[in-house]
Amino acid sequence: MKILMVCLGNICRSPLAHGIMEHLAKEQGLDWEIESAGTGNWHIGEGPDRRSIRTAREHGIDISGQICRLFRISDFDYYDHIFVMNKSNLADVLAMARNEEDREKVRLLLGDKIVPDPYYDDAQFEPVFLMIEKGCKEILKELKDK
Repeated sequence: MKILMVCLGNICRSPLAHGIMEHLAKEQGLDWEIESAGTGNWHIGEGPDRRSIRTAREHGIDISGQICRLFRISDFDYYDHIFVMNKSNLADVLAMARNEEDREKVRLLLGDKIVPDPYYDDAQFEPVFLMIEKGCKEILKELKDK
């Protein structure tokens, strides 16, 4: 199983989702490949936001080695599932879809809810982590037997 997590800058939410899902999959003994990307190009080549790194570390997950990259059309070919954090990310990724097969791979991480961007509020990193963790656990339950 290959999963891509996508947010705007690929420094806060999608690195957390990447790290959380990777951690959960390993705990379950699943050989899944998890990555993350952003729809905006401001942080390409950078690591995750220090607050995301700290929050993940407080939960026993190391995301410090991740490197920000931009979502690309070829990701539709490589990944089985693409999970986005909000409706803006959803629209941006779907706008790049070439066909229905591409579109079917993309959905919001939390079903019909969005993951708010914690970038401008330090206090939001922990609640966002917990939202993402809950979403990842639901997805893991859904996909692990497929």
